Amino acid sequence: MRTILFLFGILLFQSSQAQVIDDSLQIEGIYRSFHFNQPAKPLKNASLIFILHGSGGTGSGAMQRTQKLEALSATENFLVVYPDGYKHYWNECRKYSTAQANKIDINENAFFTAMIEHFVKDFGIDPKKIFAGGFSGGGHMVYKLALTMPAAVRAFTAVVANMPDSASLDCGEARRPIPIMIINGTEDATNPYNGGEMFVDNSSFGVVRSTEKTFAYWATLAGYTGAPQKKQLPDTDPSDKKTIESYSYTQKGKPEVTLLKVVGGQHD
Repeated sequence: MRTILFLFGILLFQSSQAQVIDDSLQIEGIYRSFHFNQPAKPLKNASLIFILHGSGGTGSGAMQRTQKLEALSATENFLVVYPDGYKHYWNECRKYSTAQANKIDINENAFFTAMIEHFVKDFGIDPKKIFAGGFSGGGHMVYKLALTMPAAVRAFTAVVANMPDSASLDCGEARRPIPIMIINGTEDATNPYNGGEMFVDNSSFGVVRSTEKTFAYWATLAGYTGAPQKKQLPDTDPSDKKTIESYSYTQKGKPEVTLLKVVGGQHD
């Protein structure tokens, strides 16, 4: 009996695990891949969240770090999708990126547009509920989406990423107000909090703005003036020697613009 119960437990555990779907779309003759967990039941008017990996990473690698987010998907009615950059990198807005995606000018906008259309058509996604969040190089890709196709995405989050300065920026700017949250660490050696030259794998990717100037870019677009509301967030882990200061602009009729300043935070 104990053996039967043990085997039944294994089967129950396995059946409860989500089925990972690896899929792709052909964009201008190149297959672009993405990953997601098959929903347990059909979705209706659901939200879609793109999670964008950092430079050198993969969508499936990013998926391994979002168990808590995935656990909320069924009850909160959203689907999380993890696209792959071209050869592990995105063609974002850093003019001096040495990535192959940048050198051959991979059409990222066409890729994201095609993914959105695919999930709206086949998975019950509401086209007005598309969100994007990215880490490092993925954060830079988030800025590209915000700069070049802001009407397609409802809100954005960029983690450990500052926008390129004007001389290093090679994207057009729609200059449309958007809801955005920026999360940067003050001790980040890769994405310097105070701006400056950015290095990826010992190669210069050009100069980025400071975190405050990146924050101000979006706040100004949204029509905010004056100082943001500052709040000290609870220190839930004193052992990591990091604290978080929140700076937010919020006003009825305007998109929220927020900076989480991770004091002592690095490129993580």
